[in-house]
Amino acid sequence: MEQMNYPQDTAMLVMDVQGVTVKRLKDATTFFHSMTKAIQTARENSIPIIYAVVGFRKEYPEPGLNNKSFSAIRNSIINFDTEEAMQIHASVAPKRDDVIVTKKRVSAFAGSDLEKVLMSLEIKHLVLSGISTSGVVLSTLREAADKDYVLTVLSDCCADMDEEVHRVLTTKIFPRQAKVMTSEEWGK
Repeated sequence: MEQMNYPQDTAMLVMDVQGVTVKRLKDATTFFHSMTKAIQTARENSIPIIYAVVGFRKEYPEPGLNNKSFSAIRNSIINFDTEEAMQIHASVAPKRDDVIVTKKRVSAFAGSDLEKVLMSLEIKHLVLSGISTSGVVLSTLREAADKDYVLTVLSDCCADMDEEVHRVLTTKIFPRQAKVMTSEEWGK
């Protein structure tokens, strides 16, 4: 395989890798092994890492009552109030120079200042990773494609509660708008 070329206009997005989502993974060990490898590749190649996390104010005024995805939060079925729930997992924790954006919906762009950060860094190519494949990764990929970003999805750095949905998205849907590869392939 040929050596990867990392353009200066590339950034890696690490999305929703926080306590409340990590607890839902069946095999966190394999996921974090791949994610750690990808983050190391980004750091070694001076690729900015941008973390996207879900976050709300106390009493959750942001999720609308009609929002099926986030109404469970308002009803306290999913607890976003604890530090553990909101904290990015320690094995992939941000470093001092990394950027963290807080989003209010599924896509990393929704309700965050991600687009402003990408514009200021002159980013044109996004490398996507996160939990879940059918949630934040799919929504961010679709929105980023509509915004004309060049996209790469690291399939082993994405995880979903439904393994078949993850497989279909990474092998049949995402390749229509992104290059899909593993962290190992990306690191070469």
